[in-house]
Amino acid sequence: MTRADGYRTGCAVIGALAASVILSGCVSSPTYGTHKTANAQLIDDLSNLVSIVPPKKQSEVAYAPRPAIVKPPEGATLPQPQASLASKDNPQWPESPEETRQRLRDEAEANARGNYRSPLANGGDTVSPQQREQFRQAKALQKGNYEGRRFLSDPPTAYRVPSETAPTDDLGEPEFKKERRRKKAAQKEKGWSVGKLWPF
Repeated sequence: MTRADGYRTGCAVIGALAASVILSGCVSSPTYGTHKTANAQLIDDLSNLVSIVPPKKQSEVAYAPRPAIVKPPEGATLPQPQASLASKDNPQWPESPEETRQRLRDEAEANARGNYRSPLANGGDTVSPQQREQFRQAKALQKGNYEGRRFLSDPPTAYRVPSETAPTDDLGEPEFKKERRRKKAAQKEKGWSVGKLWPF
């Protein structure tokens, strides 16, 4: 082995040691939010297990007692509860399928000798004209065809009437046309680029 080879080998060994020392500083153990390495935390935990010092007492918290329950004044009578609308005595109470079937069967048996025709044979329309009209009125209310305010969140009726100069028949420009115009303007601002040559 020549002197030059020994020198190169020594430099390589010293360089490897220096690199390992430098890189070991970069590879530190995680701290898990305690700002201490795992080894330092382990030593602290073990020393706390065998410590002779009594643990610190937590500061005493002064809790105030709860106030007494507020009771209603003596002799105060509560209002009577409203009568429930959801009862069988209500004429608007819906009929169950079994009740409908029984009612139609009873009607058919009562009118068996005459030329009785079941309502189900006529297409099953068991709704009276009065009920149909009530349904139409309720549907009109739901669509907003009503006068006055139904809810507090509804705007006042004076705000719903457009002014004389308001263009009520002009619906404006459709959104897709606005979007197309914006895209064309953005393309013009970009100008020509190599990216336009790519098919994707």
